[in-house]
Amino acid sequence: MTGAIEYITKPEEYSHVYSTGKSWHSNPVVLKAVPNGLPQTRYGYSVSKKVGKAVVRNRVKRLLREITRLTPVKPGWDIVLIARSAAAEGNYSGLRQSVTELLTRAKILENVKSAVEQNNYSEENSASFD
Repeated sequence: MTGAIEYITKPEEYSHVYSTGKSWHSNPVVLKAVPNGLPQTRYGYSVSKKVGKAVVRNRVKRLLREITRLTPVKPGWDIVLIARSAAAEGNYSGLRQSVTELLTRAKILENVKSAVEQNNYSEENSASFD
């Protein structure tokens, strides 16, 4: 994906993904996705008050936005990432691994082999940052 990241902004778009999209689950994150017929993939993030107070929710959203910015996916999808309460205790590498695994299971990753290798490479090099 090149250029600026597109976001799902309207409540109707979220409702469409929730009602017609397929979902994949992990402990810290749920992924819901539906094809959108557009040339780009759009993202939405849902972090409820169950996750924590505003500072914690905003941190989780920032981490998820950064993960989706760095993860190449196939064009033409509306993807909503729903954070569970376990996401509040998670770090960047754990959330990235969960999101990458969900995108792989959903077959939305642009190049599964390179994304997994990149994920392993980033975990090895980011161990000192956690």
